[in-house]
Amino acid sequence: MKTTPYTDLHISLGAKMAEFAGYNMPIQYTGLVEEHNNVRNNVGVFDVSHMGEFRAKGPIAKHFMQYVTTNNVEDLFDGKVGKVQYTCLPNGQGGVVDDMLVYRVHDDEYFMVPNAANIDKDWNWMSQIADKMGMELGKDFVNESEQWAQLAVQGPNALKAMQKLTSENIVDMEYYTFKILTFAGIPNIILSTTGYTGAGGCEIYIPKEKAIEVWNKVFEAGKEFGIMPAGLGCRDTLRLEKGFALYGHEMDDTVSPLEAPLAFIVKLKAENNNFINKELLLAQKAAGFKRKVAGFEMIDRGIARNGYEVCNAEGKKIGEVRSGSPSPSTGKNIGTALICAEYAKTGTEIYIKIREKLLKAVTVKMPFYEG
Repeated sequence: MKTTPYTDLHISLGAKMAEFAGYNMPIQYTGLVEEHNNVRNNVGVFDVSHMGEFRAKGPIAKHFMQYVTTNNVEDLFDGKVGKVQYTCLPNGQGGVVDDMLVYRVHDDEYFMVPNAANIDKDWNWMSQIADKMGMELGKDFVNESEQWAQLAVQGPNALKAMQKLTSENIVDMEYYTFKILTFAGIPNIILSTTGYTGAGGCEIYIPKEKAIEVWNKVFEAGKEFGIMPAGLGCRDTLRLEKGFALYGHEMDDTVSPLEAPLAFIVKLKAENNNFINKELLLAQKAAGFKRKVAGFEMIDRGIARNGYEVCNAEGKKIGEVRSGSPSPSTGKNIGTALICAEYAKTGTEIYIKIREKLLKAVTVKMPFYEG
């Protein structure tokens, strides 16, 4: 398995380790619920160094980004440099290659963060398009994934704690913005406020050789706020409570972003936004959808898990669970399912097949947790 600069540190701290996206990653330290609640109420730190980092630059970088992503890159020019955009890569067949973040560094330079499991897949997909457009790989389009470590410092006290490590004002940073600053005495750190927990906080992109130094300073700065390391187990429960999509679950190569909860990042009406799949997605929307991703809460006692069958009252299969977990913040068992569109309307009773029994659930509007 691959490792991050923090792998040995996680092991020394007693973390329960497991394979994730080809990496040996911490799943939990003291316990999923304790870590989850600490992020919601205080501040927790995730090692997300397994995530990828790409950069596109040069005179056609903006055109390239507009073509390969569904969101409208023009929106990043609404104001000064420092905005981040959530978007996805359409695959040309109606599905999604991946979802990712796009940072506008300059008018002709964009920093991207793809999912760890899809780094090679995304790079190959985007490289083919960049090459056809005349961009030079390794110069105009670059894979920087091996250069960066990344920490996600999350929670309502995260920015207060991290403010100790920089002279730049970060406590007032708006959601989905970033700054390039000196942090923990290290110049050219990227600090953003995109978050994947819905609890507030920041992401810190660190040159790999400075990874441990920054970890130590982050934990020293957060000591008074009850800072704790957090594993990927609670990262999943936190993101699910907020209704955030996860690649391979709510979306994949076979699921349209309009079927998934991603319609808000598909800008079909934007001018000069002729991205891959646009005509196909317009046709999908006009024809109506046969299936949709919906959130649900269990009524009967049971925990839905990824891949479980979803049925109607007569026991006929109408879809499958895409994510499912107990919710520490609400005390309910929650999940998402890709189901026939007629059953996706909020308030509809559905049934999850668990150990050959049909257990009642009801579709609900996401997010599951509003705090």
